[in-house]
Amino acid sequence: MNPATSISRADVEQADRLIAGRIRRTPVVKLDAAHSPGEVWLKCEFLQHTGSFKARGAFNRVLGCLGRGELDPEVGIVVASGGNAGLANAYAASAVGVPATVFVPLTAPAVKVAKLRAAGAAVVQEGAEYADAHALARARVEETGAAYCHAYDQPEIAAGAGTIGLELLEQLGSVNTVLVAVGGGGLMAGLAAALEGHAQVVGVEPENAPTLHAALAAGEPVDVEVSGIAADSLGARRIGGIGFNVAVRTGVGSVLVGDTQIAAARTFLWENYRIVLEHGAAAAYAALHSGAYVPRGGERVAVILCGANTDPAGL
Repeated sequence: MNPATSISRADVEQADRLIAGRIRRTPVVKLDAAHSPGEVWLKCEFLQHTGSFKARGAFNRVLGCLGRGELDPEVGIVVASGGNAGLANAYAASAVGVPATVFVPLTAPAVKVAKLRAAGAAVVQEGAEYADAHALARARVEETGAAYCHAYDQPEIAAGAGTIGLELLEQLGSVNTVLVAVGGGGLMAGLAAALEGHAQVVGVEPENAPTLHAALAAGEPVDVEVSGIAADSLGARRIGGIGFNVAVRTGVGSVLVGDTQIAAARTFLWENYRIVLEHGAAAAYAALHSGAYVPRGGERVAVILCGANTDPAGL
């Protein structure tokens, strides 16, 4: 296997050292017994800089490029993003004093586009979906020599995201299962690499965007149709190579949830815990809330609540 298409726990540990002091250590909250089929912890990563886990991978990528002399301070970075990766990379670029250009599809929520511009990024909004924004971003990289920051399928991006897993083990001591939403698979890959030999990772996907589920069934990444309420953040058309390879190596499984179940989980977390999540982040908890994933007796479960860039008026 090409090392560039996979990551290990050592990669995550290296990322953890590099981004130390740049990211927030986000809290864990235990689900009330009345709401839980067992011991369930919520990892509140939506409290991270820029409102999502993406800041971890962004800092790992930007600082890595800077350290290797690959970051031209006049040109900076380019990223294609439905919103969260763009926000995180713009924030990381600003922190080290270089410009960021972010390509987003026309479907990106207005709240995210406004935040991108407020963060100082140059925003190019074209294309119907993430794949279109990605193609345009790569063309800009070829033209300018900017450092490319992939939204999910890049070793430094995935390894940075995986630092959540190391942090989770420090906070809880041990955990049996970690539920995480899957789009392109960078966060899932990082967590599975970080927790390999320590905990099982289960990917939770919208029925309308089953990238991991389809890839596992086909034995390789394949394109899927993408739609539904979580498409703005879980809108990748196929699982990334890193996500697929790490999932196969570590035995990550897939659980599917519907739009109605995602919406219900999001509302439940707001009404009972005053947690505001975007729909994609709520998908992870929807697996438990809907019964799509039922913990075994004595199983210790953590749910990654990975992003909060949403319009709360819909709650």
